Amino acid sequence: MSRKRISRRMFLGATAAAVAPMVLPQGVLAAPGRPGANDRIVIGQIGTGGMGRYHLGRLRDQIAVICDVDDTQLAEAMKTARPETQTCKDYRRILDRNDLDTVLITAPDHWHGVMTVQACEAGKDVYVEKPSSVTVEEGRAMVEAARRYGRIVQVGSQGRSMPNAWRICSYLRNGELGNVSRVECWHYENPVGGDPTKNGPAPGHLDWDLWLGPARWVPYNPERVHFNFRWFLEFGGGQVRDRGAHVLSLASWFLGLDEKGPVRVTAVGEPPHEGMYDCPTTMEVTWEFKDPDLSIVWKQPGTVPEGTEAKFGAVYYGDKGSLTVGGGDGGGLVSGADTYEPPAGSAPVYRSPGHHEDWFECIKSRQRPIMDIAPAHNVAKLCILANLAYRLGRPLDWDHASERFINDEQANRMLGNSGRGPWHL
Repeated sequence: MSRKRISRRMFLGATAAAVAPMVLPQGVLAAPGRPGANDRIVIGQIGTGGMGRYHLGRLRDQIAVICDVDDTQLAEAMKTARPETQTCKDYRRILDRNDLDTVLITAPDHWHGVMTVQACEAGKDVYVEKPSSVTVEEGRAMVEAARRYGRIVQVGSQGRSMPNAWRICSYLRNGELGNVSRVECWHYENPVGGDPTKNGPAPGHLDWDLWLGPARWVPYNPERVHFNFRWFLEFGGGQVRDRGAHVLSLASWFLGLDEKGPVRVTAVGEPPHEGMYDCPTTMEVTWEFKDPDLSIVWKQPGTVPEGTEAKFGAVYYGDKGSLTVGGGDGGGLVSGADTYEPPAGSAPVYRSPGHHEDWFECIKSRQRPIMDIAPAHNVAKLCILANLAYRLGRPLDWDHASERFINDEQANRMLGNSGRGPWHL
């Protein structure tokens, strides 16, 4: 895979004179030996829609500059940001500033890999939203960049930091279900929609070329951008990559799979028969693991277990019983183990103080966070392999160590992409 760097300075050199220096409120930056709130960690945020607005509301006092390719999104975000918060349209301006400690990436999924690698190269610690990447090769590049440049990278699968997550993880790791051999996930269908007749010129407030970035060029359509990018395989990848990144993150953590991979992936689905969206409306995926034998099944739609109102989640089946875990993102996390207290002498399980808080603590300690880029990449691979098996219409045998399919060069050619224009890894 190519490791060419994308030049930020080529762009910034021509515009540096127009970039105003950042004047931060007194006490935001740390003086040597004089720590402050969160040790004066100062954040530059890339992307202000959807989850970006949530993070801006939570971290408002530490975010010094926000960036978005859509001027209307920036204007809306400034209603939440501090009045002195600066704005820009091109994220490369953020990466070249030495008055920022960290980068918060809440841009669409197809940008996560390029932005994270560049942020690590620029010496910034990173919080990047889930799913961590759209291709396997991209995710591997993110892990390698974090390690090469010694950066802390937290991925936004915040389910691991929810209060009940520690209890559920302790419950399963202490063998309360015995040997877990099957996990069944349920979720509702992908939507059908998108009107191709709306293709046309992008509005003046949106830099369409920069929105696309490393993705192949396609015409602007208002039903392709912002939240709806999720329903295109090359941009978002549907529910299995969106909510799947939450549900599978929990399963991976609970069952000790963060450094393991499946040996086979099978996926079937019903493609949409109208509109622009190309993610399958219904989908069933099976990931098969060995040593020990384990099957994880994603059913979309699946049957909501009796006794829960959660719209998505998973049931864990062991030889001592079963456990239903509903939710896993900002909607909460509910199970039959919510009051579980680990017995004395049981194996310790890390208890996150909160996803942002865990990130801040790890920036100070230089320890890896609870959803470090390596396990996040491992989870994202499950989602990516599912979509590849669906697109190819056949089971795929997988070698976890080499991150390659076995005896399937067609599938291996789909593990990465070439980028577009200057946007390469």
